[in-house]
Amino acid sequence: MRVLMLGAAACALTASPAWTQAPASGVPVFKITPLQSTIKFGVKASVPIEGTFKKWDATLTFTSTDPSTGVLDIKIDAASVDTGSGMKDDKLRGKDFFNAKEDPYITFHSTKIVQTGADTFEVDGNFAIRGVTKDEKLQLQVSGVGTGSGIISGTMAFDRKQYGMNSGIPFIKIADRVEVTVKLKGDRISGPPMVLKKF
Repeated sequence: MRVLMLGAAACALTASPAWTQAPASGVPVFKITPLQSTIKFGVKASVPIEGTFKKWDATLTFTSTDPSTGVLDIKIDAASVDTGSGMKDDKLRGKDFFNAKEDPYITFHSTKIVQTGADTFEVDGNFAIRGVTKDEKLQLQVSGVGTGSGIISGTMAFDRKQYGMNSGIPFIKIADRVEVTVKLKGDRISGPPMVLKKF
């Protein structure tokens, strides 16, 4: 599902604590705390469908202190979906939805990061699910700007039918719009702070 929201931090985030290889001197490097980070999704339905992904990896790296030089990559294990219902999980993993057996990963690769406010960003990128890739946009907000520690959060919405998810779930009416929310706890572990525009 559309995932992700990151923006003003140089980081490597994984499902277990990790950080980027030491980059060139003068580049900020951030660590994401997975236990305080989540990737969730939701879709309106006659029976609410909300869940989280238990397994994912992501990296956000910079070549300077300018946020626009960042590149965000997110890789989600589609089979790790958890809605709290075994029936819903099995249906979502199946060929009518995530098709996790044939296309095990949901990915996002950013192509552009633009600061839109004192603590907000737009991230354009290539979103792929079920083997279909389309351009999508993440709207992000960052707390703790300038402190070296904070929360990167945001929401992405997409039309499931544009990715071939045309089916429903028996006895449940499902909307087309899917929202993915990301909350990432980041800490700068080395390098200078990011230099943001003033608004």
